[in-house]
Parts: sequence; structure tokens; C-alpha cells
Amino acid sequence: MNKFIKVALVGAVLATLTACTGHIENRDKNCSYDYLLHPAISISKIIGGCGPTAQ
Repeated sequence: MNKFIKVALVGAVLATLTACTGHIENRDKNCSYDYLLHPAISISKIIGGCGPTAQ
């Protein structure tokens, strides 16, 4: 029974994380990045991988 609870917990965490992913492209459609939980905390966004956000 304990093993079942662990498997169910891992399954619930994975189901939650897979629903919180996405893909963003800039207006010119020449640069994009993926995020895991929220676009604002994406590493590519933080380091400016697509340049200034105004573009």
C-alpha cells in the first residue's frame, strides 16, 4: 500500500508539471523559448535570450 501511495504521488506531480509548460515566440517569430511553470521565470527570459522584450 505504501508503494502505491508513492507511485500515485509521483504521478500527480508529473501530471501537474506537464500542464504548466509552454512555448513563447517574439513578434517577429525569429526567436522563441520554452518555460516550465511560468514565462516570467524562464531562464531564457531572465538572461535576455531573445533580446529586449519590446521587440
